[in-house]
Amino acid sequence: MNGLTGRRVLMTRSADRARPLAALLSSLGAEPLVLPLIDFERAEDQASLDVALDRLAAGGFDWLVISSITTARVLMEKAAERGTTPAQLVPDGTRVATIGPSSLRILKAIGLSVVLAPKELQSADGLVELWDAAPARVLLPQADIAAPGLREGLAAKGAQVTSVVAYHTVDYPARMGLRLEAELPAAVVVSGQDLQPMSSPEEVRVALDAGTLDAVVAASPSAARRIAETLLPLGRCRLIAIGRPTAAEAGRLGLAVAATAKEPTPDGIVAALESVFANEGNPQ
Repeated sequence: MNGLTGRRVLMTRSADRARPLAALLSSLGAEPLVLPLIDFERAEDQASLDVALDRLAAGGFDWLVISSITTARVLMEKAAERGTTPAQLVPDGTRVATIGPSSLRILKAIGLSVVLAPKELQSADGLVELWDAAPARVLLPQADIAAPGLREGLAAKGAQVTSVVAYHTVDYPARMGLRLEAELPAAVVVSGQDLQPMSSPEEVRVALDAGTLDAVVAASPSAARRIAETLLPLGRCRLIAIGRPTAAEAGRLGLAVAATAKEPTPDGIVAALESVFANEGNPQ
């Protein structure tokens, strides 16, 4: 019996993105629960995004930096609009960089060859540390609320960075007609149990007050903000952060972080959870 047996772990992302972690948790005897707190809408300024993608397709950038899975979904949608594939949006002379293993896996699944991704510090800071491509013309499509660190870090190393809003991060659920609809490739979505979101934050509130929720996972700074807005007090439930930026935002909000995943992967999150529960008995 391991430290996760019987533990109830809440994930605050969409069911399709939560499924790989949920499958691993289930295999270890934990009970995964899902309550999406954030969602994603198409960029309001589609014209600027289209201009940037036209320039990309015409060979106007040396690098395309994809900093999130959601940006990959945007590329999938924009390619579909144009009757092409994401890979065909990126000419042969343009190199692709990303910051995490999940994004790397998905980019490969949609036909993009990634030539630069940090292996140790899997974050924007990790990519900046690796960057040795100046001077270079870089396209950086990001969320409207993306922290400036990646853009400023690349620019500080001499890159000519064109940053464009690719999508908006919003409270769940996104508005009909504006929600990003591109589905992740089947090759990177773990099949298995039918994982349904809990119906409302109120249901989670009952579980938190009853002390029957052991941990909640925040996958991004925006998720940490939504947890602070909708789920406090957490009571005995521990907060697990995916990465230092998320942990830093949680700290800024006054949330106690029980552990920070060293890698933004299901294995990394499970390791963080196990570090918290290793010295505790399993729940009855």
